[in-house]
Amino acid sequence: MDCKVNLTQRNPQENANILSKIFLWRCFQLFHRGRKQGLTIEDLWKAQKKDVSADLGDRLEKEWQKEVEKAKKNDVQPSLAKAIVSCFWVEYMICGIGIGLLFLIIWPMVTYSLASFMEYFSNEKTAESYKYAHIYNIILNLCIAATPLLLVQSEFYLGCIGMRVRIACCSLMYRKILKLNRQGLNKTETGQVINLMSNDVSRFDLAALYLHHIWVMPILVVLVSYLIWQQIGLATLAGLAVIFLQTILVQTYLSNWQAKLRGKIAKRTDERVKVMSELVNGVQVIKMYAWEKPFEKLVEKLRQYEIKFISQTAMIKGFCTSLIVFSERLVLFAAIVTFTATGGQICSEITFSLAQYYYLLQMASNIFFPLALTFLGESKISLRRLEEFLLLEEIESKDHIKNNNVEPASRNGTHANGDETKRGFVEILNVTASWQIQPIVPTLRNITFKVYPGQFVGIVGSVGSGKTSLLQVLLGELQPTSGKVQFGNTRISYASQEPWLFAATVRQNILFGLPYDKERYNKVVEACALLRDFEQLPGGDGTMVGERGASLSGGQRARVGLARACYRQADIYLLDDPLSAVDAHVGKHLVSECVLGLLCHSTRILVTHQWHHLKSADKVVLLQNGEIETRGTYEEVIKTPFFKQTDGIEDSGSIIASTDLTKKSEAEISEQPHEILNVKPEEDKDEDEAQETDELMGKGRVSGSVYLNYFRAGGSWMLLTVTVLSILSAQVITSAGDLWLTHWMNDVEIYSKEMNSSQTLNNTNPVLMSPENTTIIGLDSDRPNTNIGLNLTVIGLDIDITFASGVDHTYYIYVWSVALLACVLMTSERSFIFMWVCMRSSMKLHNRMFSNILTATMRFFDTNPSGRILNRFSKDMGAVDEILPKMYIDCIHITMLMCGILTLVAIVNPFMVLTTFFCGVIMYFWTSVYLKSAQMIRRLEGITRSPVFSHVSASMSGLATVRACQAQTMLCQQFDAKQDVHTAAWYMSLLTNASFAIWLSFMAAFYVAIVTYTFLLLDDGTTKSGNVGLAVSQAIILVNMLQYGIKQLTQVVSQMISVERVLDYTNLPQETSPDTAPPKNWPQQSKIVFKDLYLRYDKDSEPVLKNLNVVIESGWKVGVVGRTGAGKSSLISALFHLVPIDGHIYIDDIDTGSISLKELRSKISIIPQEPVLFSASLRYNLDPFEKYSDADIWKALDQVELKKSVHSLSSMVESGGSNFSAGERQLLCLARAALASNRLLILDEATANVDSNTDAMIQKSIRKYFSKCTVVTVAHRLHTVADSDRIIVMEAGQIVEFGHPHKLLQQDKGHFIDLVQELGPAAEQSVRDLARVAYLESTAK
Repeated sequence: MDCKVNLTQRNPQENANILSKIFLWRCFQLFHRGRKQGLTIEDLWKAQKKDVSADLGDRLEKEWQKEVEKAKKNDVQPSLAKAIVSCFWVEYMICGIGIGLLFLIIWPMVTYSLASFMEYFSNEKTAESYKYAHIYNIILNLCIAATPLLLVQSEFYLGCIGMRVRIACCSLMYRKILKLNRQGLNKTETGQVINLMSNDVSRFDLAALYLHHIWVMPILVVLVSYLIWQQIGLATLAGLAVIFLQTILVQTYLSNWQAKLRGKIAKRTDERVKVMSELVNGVQVIKMYAWEKPFEKLVEKLRQYEIKFISQTAMIKGFCTSLIVFSERLVLFAAIVTFTATGGQICSEITFSLAQYYYLLQMASNIFFPLALTFLGESKISLRRLEEFLLLEEIESKDHIKNNNVEPASRNGTHANGDETKRGFVEILNVTASWQIQPIVPTLRNITFKVYPGQFVGIVGSVGSGKTSLLQVLLGELQPTSGKVQFGNTRISYASQEPWLFAATVRQNILFGLPYDKERYNKVVEACALLRDFEQLPGGDGTMVGERGASLSGGQRARVGLARACYRQADIYLLDDPLSAVDAHVGKHLVSECVLGLLCHSTRILVTHQWHHLKSADKVVLLQNGEIETRGTYEEVIKTPFFKQTDGIEDSGSIIASTDLTKKSEAEISEQPHEILNVKPEEDKDEDEAQETDELMGKGRVSGSVYLNYFRAGGSWMLLTVTVLSILSAQVITSAGDLWLTHWMNDVEIYSKEMNSSQTLNNTNPVLMSPENTTIIGLDSDRPNTNIGLNLTVIGLDIDITFASGVDHTYYIYVWSVALLACVLMTSERSFIFMWVCMRSSMKLHNRMFSNILTATMRFFDTNPSGRILNRFSKDMGAVDEILPKMYIDCIHITMLMCGILTLVAIVNPFMVLTTFFCGVIMYFWTSVYLKSAQMIRRLEGITRSPVFSHVSASMSGLATVRACQAQTMLCQQFDAKQDVHTAAWYMSLLTNASFAIWLSFMAAFYVAIVTYTFLLLDDGTTKSGNVGLAVSQAIILVNMLQYGIKQLTQVVSQMISVERVLDYTNLPQETSPDTAPPKNWPQQSKIVFKDLYLRYDKDSEPVLKNLNVVIESGWKVGVVGRTGAGKSSLISALFHLVPIDGHIYIDDIDTGSISLKELRSKISIIPQEPVLFSASLRYNLDPFEKYSDADIWKALDQVELKKSVHSLSSMVESGGSNFSAGERQLLCLARAALASNRLLILDEATANVDSNTDAMIQKSIRKYFSKCTVVTVAHRLHTVADSDRIIVMEAGQIVEFGHPHKLLQQDKGHFIDLVQELGPAAEQSVRDLARVAYLESTAK
């Protein structure tokens, strides 16, 4: 679990000078490298000190603890928001100063200087006015250049703060994970936690960018309204009314609606990702049961619920984008029409300065303010969800357990009273405990016993009797509801019943963070019988094991888990049935060399179902139904009725032995269930993993096929054509409206100049206003006033606003009104259509990816950690669902806007065509340089995120082991290290994006300067101020929108990496399956024939099964025995076609390779080695197809003697079946088989985790209810298969013996008889008797 990436390059921004930090030119070298060589993880810079995950987590944890304590005192809910504010408010408010300076000072200066510049073209031109025109032009261009620089820098630093908040929250969440108790874990899932760490906390990155606009907007509205009032007086109120209507009513309502939908989306995503997490972890069982269809329906149903709310959010976002397009024009329309109607003298200076002021108001009130409200609302939802997680029940601190995460050597320790002899002492007094809060019957009741230092204590009992729960009490995982547990100054080590391995080398799994002590390590490895395995593994103890130990056999996993526990120097060793997965000789070796040898000076508490290993125990405790039935020495306990029920079975049921320890693992590596091949020794692991990362990353730019597949998934060519036409037509109409306004202003200017030249004025009195009210503040005092005739009927839109000279405003207003109405309708339509296409695409891409996952080969799952797969379904799918459509519609809006602006500028100033082309070429080159690096950095961000999720998933599955090893600090450090690597990629993305935006904006500012100086220097006296106003004001908008638009465009290209990653999972290697269905009621006899069968897990590897030829007749009960790794489980994999095979397997004379996998697998029942249950109702776990009645299910539960343990079929099964013991989970799998009533039953070491009584009961049930079935049993206990019709003995992937067990035992020499003879005389005789009786019965028939 160590962070496998070690970044060496220091972040150059830490020591950069002030100019470098402002202009970010250090990124040029990065862009050059990305363009020439490409970027890899090694090119990332280390996270800055202020961005380090551990420090940020410490800061937030400290403030959160203060909030929790304060909340307890005041009896209120603690607020995570207050804790975050306490940590980051200073740096955040400093960034707010830049936002305020930009919007309240610099931006209004742009509008003021533009209006002053335009007066030169509308008034009489003099040398004085020409000089001032140059001054205003310089001020205008300086402000234009400063605006994007300040905006980009502010957003960059705000983005860094949002990143820190996210990092701190993730670090705090992980620390909480390590403290969760069972109740807390039951209320959350791995999928939910990953969703919180991917989608929920990402809201902080976005919210941080816009929250300052909540206070900036009201101040800006007052300021700009005052400036507008100076020009148009009371008409200002008309514009404010429209702004109020749009901002306060429409935008605020839509923002609140989005926030509510966000909460619903998050819950639906939690459920979907939770199911995906369970599916990925239990995919082998799902395939063997042929349960793909129920899971597909379940996920499809959850996805439909989720996409329903996502679609609503998308439509709201689309409408908000449309609102941005026409809201500025509606406000300007309301102000100008009102001003004109009330007798105002309209002109181009007023119109285009108003356009700039309203553009500024629109940016603040209709873009940034609604975004701030939206992300604030979504952040509140995320904060509430995070608070719910952070307030889950925690495990109580275990002061009696000291920190074992130290050098593996003995340490001095004293008891609380100073008595060193108490180390290793355990006393349990009247303990009652339960996993449920208010149980009907407690899990443990009135448990009392003492364990003295150095004693060896055995814990035995039937399935579900509370053995594991008792160990959990000792570990502190299960808190007693009454009674007391007392320890000395004790260090505890623990080996879990289900070995927990993580994706690392074998040695790293054993050391688990402790320093390597060669002497102790060698002793532990020898005591745990791992030496021979290391010789067989391709990299020795440096071999990489997959997630959950996928590349090791069950016996190897158990011994690695035991070795981890033994390597830690402890006073008490809690061993939870580590002997069940190993053969008899290895079991004896583990007891003699490990339990009684290596650990002889420590206290040992061993849970086991194998009584004969407890003959040397100082004490044996027998549990029944959560109570101690008896305790004493081995000789005393074997006299109990419970032991007598198993008398004569236990010894003979010993696990299969080999003749020599040095031979026992001869073929251990030959059976690697879906093994991860081509692993390297530990010293080569970094190189190997780097190669794996390269394979996961795409190269170069995102190909056009990704874009094509994305949009083709959203609709047909006809729909896409309609979408494109609606986008183009909306922009044509919008630009036509702007051009019409310019035409109107030019006509007004022409009339004004004509009147000024002739020195004639029409002094007709106004109808509704006095002439003095038409004076416009801010215009020259000698400008002639034009009296207006007015006839205005608002409701009927009967407007007749006419200059006495004949200039008819009514005509212009009507045409402009039609254009604006069409703009509103067309822009809204294009947004809705486009968002609908995106939602269809998102739905189809998810379904295609999920469908491919279901039918992918098992090798794919074994070579890809679950975190990597879940990353696609959580973060990447979240980006495709919610982020990408909004960015796309923004890009479309801004791209169309820029095209319209450039077209308008070219129309009013043809000289600008060449300049536009020249600037466009430069911008295109700069954008292409940036995009190549940006896409690589985005890919790096994606692959550095997956290890974080894999770490979380692995940690949650092994919490008990982690806490027993006191490894929380180490895992926190590893988590923070992985977060730091992801932070490095994220920071580089922010920095390069900011650098690109700054220099792109400078290019656009240069373009504006050329526009203004072209008008100024080439003016021949005929230049119209309306043309100047249109060109310059639109070019200014171009500057401000360009950096935002290109930023969104680059984000779209970057987010398309998520689409690329999703599409990668739509082309996974698939299981080949013919569509041919077998005959009806097949198989009737279940006769199995293996013919020339070979099996390879990789086409280039050696075969695991070699030339198998055997016939299993109908109705036979066949036992498969052999050493660990001999190929037994691989035989089952071949039968289910989980891996490709060479050769043939026939069932009732039909080649299983010629029929569909679904039909084949559904006709075979299996009880797997590792039983898998899903977090759903008990009924769903037994019958997901809903084919059987409740009576049938109760009957099946009764057959496996679980009816008394189950209260209701609707009772929920916790994730992984954690509310059932391992044995009970096996029995539930047997109940599944009983329901299916198939003629072929496979048991893959199904009785390894159950006691002998339960094992006998299972065998009895099989003989009774599956008497007409063909049964193939892979077993360790010889008594389980001693009465079989045939025995298959496997070694090194080959069948070395096949026959009736009785006949095989009559031979003088043979593999089977050698195994039996090693069990001891009594056990050998018991097996011989069972085989003989079965043989006589079969011959009698």
